[in-house]
Amino acid sequence: MKILVTGGAGFIGSAVIRHIIGCTQDHIVNVDKLTYAGNLETLATVSANERYAFEQVDICHRQALDRVFKQHQPDVVMHLAAESHVDRSIDGPSAFVETNVVGTFTLLEASLAYWQRLAGDKKDRFRFHHISTDEVYGTLGPTGLFTEDHQYQPNSPYSASKAASDHFVRAWRETFGLPTLMTNCSNNYGPYHYPEKLIPLVILNALEGKALPIYGKGDQVRDWLYVEDHAVALYCVLQQGKIGETYNIGGHNEKKNIDVVNAICELLDQLVENKPESIQSFKSLITHVEDRPGHDKRYAIDATKIKHTLGWQPKETFESGIEKTVKWYLDNLAWCRRVQDGSYQRNRLGLTS
Repeated sequence: MKILVTGGAGFIGSAVIRHIIGCTQDHIVNVDKLTYAGNLETLATVSANERYAFEQVDICHRQALDRVFKQHQPDVVMHLAAESHVDRSIDGPSAFVETNVVGTFTLLEASLAYWQRLAGDKKDRFRFHHISTDEVYGTLGPTGLFTEDHQYQPNSPYSASKAASDHFVRAWRETFGLPTLMTNCSNNYGPYHYPEKLIPLVILNALEGKALPIYGKGDQVRDWLYVEDHAVALYCVLQQGKIGETYNIGGHNEKKNIDVVNAICELLDQLVENKPESIQSFKSLITHVEDRPGHDKRYAIDATKIKHTLGWQPKETFESGIEKTVKWYLDNLAWCRRVQDGSYQRNRLGLTS
């Protein structure tokens, strides 16, 4: 296959591309605007491969998308391009509407026009795989899991924008017949994660002896999914998923935020030889701060469907995945310094005041 991947220079998109180039014979066309969170260094191991091509294109620009489709003639689309940080969506929701809603609409229009011009087996094989989030479902109580049929109840500008994009994808299938697939995943973590997110933020702050901010009591629960497991799942859905279906992808690793931070601190205590003199344990840096506005209490994915119908399940436990992640950051601090271009210095975002 020739696969057009949007957002391929981002965290999850780059993991997908590394997996496909490394483990298959498929070709990749990476379409990425290269915003603050997009970095081609995440693709250094595959960028010279003859099966990889890069196009710096904004998915909101229809003419540029039409040119990419015409030039590269992809067999399928994997749509990962999105603004994704909840705190940023509180500070500036308009960027999320533009990329996640308008961008998805524009990509759907370009994909539909391209698909309608195809013929024979190439038209029959075409797929539009939309990658979304479990945050569209809102928040859970202390029990229960998100299934594929769960009611949408987004509570942040980010999750509302992703919910809107999900609905557009569904509408383009029902109204125009575009062959679409959808996946909704839980919280990803792993190598190359931009350091505004919880796990890399905690690692990097700890190494500098800075405070480790915990929103509220830190009792918010997330289901953690190692990004390389997610990449395998997405490719599995692309190959085997049934048109019109949604598949929830989770890591089976429900953890409170405070427990995630404690686990990172314990690993750093073991692995870092030269702590700042004033620090006996990195846990002493934990600082509770005002909670995020509208913070969802608990997410948890029921991934039974993808396991039973497609045979996928995660390989990494949280314990094995978080150890790999911490070690990767310790070995790649130079990458972390380079990726922070001045627009984000691990300062607090998402304060409505």
